Amino acid sequence: MGDVDFADARGRLHRHDTFNTIAGTPWYADAVYERFSRQEYDRRFRATHEKMARLGLDALIAPGGPNHWSFGGGMRWLTNHWEWHGVAAYAVVPRDEEPVLVCGPGGAHREAIRRATPVRHVRESGRGRFGRTIAEVLAERGLERGTIGHSFVDPFFESSMPANDLQALHDGLPDAEIRSVGDFFHELVHRKSDEEIECVRRAGELMDRAMEAMIERARPGATEYQLAAAAAHAIMDGGGQVDFLIIGSTPTSAPGLVFGNPWPSGRALRDGDIVINELACSYRGYTVQIGTPICVGEPPSWVRSFFADVLEGFDRMAAELRPGKTWEDVREAGRYYAERGYDSRPLLLHCIDFVTHTPQVLVEGVRADDGDEQIVPRVLAMLEPTVINAEGTFGMFLGRSYVITEDGHDQVTKFPTELVLN
Repeated sequence: MGDVDFADARGRLHRHDTFNTIAGTPWYADAVYERFSRQEYDRRFRATHEKMARLGLDALIAPGGPNHWSFGGGMRWLTNHWEWHGVAAYAVVPRDEEPVLVCGPGGAHREAIRRATPVRHVRESGRGRFGRTIAEVLAERGLERGTIGHSFVDPFFESSMPANDLQALHDGLPDAEIRSVGDFFHELVHRKSDEEIECVRRAGELMDRAMEAMIERARPGATEYQLAAAAAHAIMDGGGQVDFLIIGSTPTSAPGLVFGNPWPSGRALRDGDIVINELACSYRGYTVQIGTPICVGEPPSWVRSFFADVLEGFDRMAAELRPGKTWEDVREAGRYYAERGYDSRPLLLHCIDFVTHTPQVLVEGVRADDGDEQIVPRVLAMLEPTVINAEGTFGMFLGRSYVITEDGHDQVTKFPTELVLN
């Protein structure tokens, strides 16, 4: 169904088919959204088209979901769009042609999306009939018999297009070759451009603000979810987007916590508690993380000694984050904790494409795609050991995000790596 011009729609906005396909309205004309430069988007589409040619694709379907492992994914990278109206929305990229954004909603929602995206063609999904709509877009461009690739919605869990969308796509294009191209975008986003690194740095500033806001709120009587609320406000007030806020607390007199709580609870802080946390936020699609233990009141001496060992191992691993080294070198440095008699979570470090991605450094080994074993410039890495006592009753998470530079690394979250005393 084609768009309905605003001039022809007035008086008929109550009709579903009119409202959902309306275009050319004055709505949101003064909305302000940051975008990357035209040169940056040209670079992205050029890289996408080049890889499509290499894979023999006539069109690419790039999904992006609202969940943590996707956070907009390739769809966001190409269109500046992120949404929560379904499992995924889609950028449809015909080879050597302009892309089409297939979003979930129509009406006023779509008009707002038009203001935010650099993509000229925005199609609403027909109340969630994404596969059928994508098939229509491709057929309009003469690709009924084309080779169509679809990338993962999220690469970490390797989640693909929902079965109903994929079936509708096959039904709408019975003569096309439709196949998964998996983790299409990793090689395009693993090493960041200058504009992307600026967004990473901005996300780092917001993480510092969130940490400071959480520390200010971490007083006796405050609940874990109120600490999360303080951090979320700092992130959103600075134009960022909350990814996750993992915040848990436990008394140091009888600890029972090895990692922060992914669902901050209503537990109220008391004097003598320690708050274990990991925060993540996104700025224009680029995620950064941070975590630092917070003591409510003066901690016992064993807590200070525990943190000193956590920091020593952390610094040893951070020293390996430079070109010419490997992720295996980082893992070897992390052996410090076991040598000191500590246990830990398996994960010591992960890289970040849009969100968490390999390479990953684990106590038992390194996970990396072929060719990613070396540490190279412009990669974003999150160093995040969680050190656990031998009894398995207490752990400390310490985490900072780094951009690998030509001669070392840059900590994009500037908050100092020290034990916080409130």
